[in-house]
Amino acid sequence: MTLRDRLVVTVAAATRFGSGILMGTALGFYIGDGGGSDLAAALVYTAYFAGMMLFAPFWGAVADVTGRRRAVLVATGVGATLAVLPLVAVEATWAFVGLRGLYAAFAAAFPPVMLTVVSASGGDSGRGRAVGFFNSARAVGFTGGQLTAGALLGLFVPDSLFLVIAGVSLVSTIAVVFLTDNAPKPDADPTVAEVASEVRERLFPAVGDRAHLETNGLKWLYVALALRNMTVLGVMSLMPVYLPQSLGLSAFLMGVVLALNPGGQAVFMLLFGRVADVTGRKRLITLGMAGSALFALVAAAATLPASPTVRFAVAVVAFLLIAASFSAMTTGALAFIGDVAPADRESELMGLRTTAKGVGGVLGPVLVGGLALVVSKEVAFVVGAVPGLVATAIVAATLVESYGARAGVPFLGD
Repeated sequence: MTLRDRLVVTVAAATRFGSGILMGTALGFYIGDGGGSDLAAALVYTAYFAGMMLFAPFWGAVADVTGRRRAVLVATGVGATLAVLPLVAVEATWAFVGLRGLYAAFAAAFPPVMLTVVSASGGDSGRGRAVGFFNSARAVGFTGGQLTAGALLGLFVPDSLFLVIAGVSLVSTIAVVFLTDNAPKPDADPTVAEVASEVRERLFPAVGDRAHLETNGLKWLYVALALRNMTVLGVMSLMPVYLPQSLGLSAFLMGVVLALNPGGQAVFMLLFGRVADVTGRKRLITLGMAGSALFALVAAAATLPASPTVRFAVAVVAFLLIAASFSAMTTGALAFIGDVAPADRESELMGLRTTAKGVGGVLGPVLVGGLALVVSKEVAFVVGAVPGLVATAIVAATLVESYGARAGVPFLGD
């Protein structure tokens, strides 16, 4: 990957993910600040991951079939930007949730398609580092979104803030126009009907056309990702409410705490990208899953200290823990998928990863948010840790290492 391409990917990823996290944080905050229920705030997350779950593999398959990854990124970037603009004029909770889902339906194209571009540029020996670079750029966007969320929520009225979010999304769309697209091209441009037919066959494969999901236990990775996301996103969906109301943090300190996660990822992603290329993928995935479950338990414990300062410190520890855990798991999982995916299905399988995460993103906020209606948020977080623990057991027992000296090893300790 040339320096120019690295710059394009950095700007595009930082602004795409930055606009998305800023939008989600703002919507959750406005719902809670307006007297909405914990479940209503959690549904902002559910809508987002529902859109991701349904559309990520679709856009990935379209990019693979047409060989036009850049065109897919530009078109969906325009759609995501336009989906933000109605928020300037609406205030109803149902509109917030619906438009968040619409935004996600278009933004869902970015992770699988851009990850395929970056993963391919690294080759087998450098895939972990390439993926780490992309995720570091992604983390910069999340950090900027979280940090500015705390400040912008106090500086701007909602309609002005949503215009800022749309502007940041537009910057990402413009950046991908300059992306180098080396995707394999079909011999002839397929018709719309041919694209639709091929995409349908890929998304709903016949029983005999699913061997690619068996390689090294790939299908179990998707199951574990869904369970892990139930834990983390269930807990995260209540953070715009939990941090200010239960821990007593100001809007600014809330933004600082939330930014520790992506800020830490900007460092950890680069570190674990190198680790993945040296030690392999499976151990990173397993440790990341375990740390994600532990995050929910530490977050639940944040209200135990009487001192506001100590509560803040526990929250800091929790978010640094999830930053390291997510970075390990994500770097390992993306490199693993890149290792085992057929060349003509990589975007599709990257998209399926987003779908698996989306399942957890849909179910987790409903589980934890629903529990928080009848029990304390702390108890809801503890219960929410259970899927993460199950995910850890699944990957430890079923994944087969795909790279390095331990390639082919089925169990964590063998």
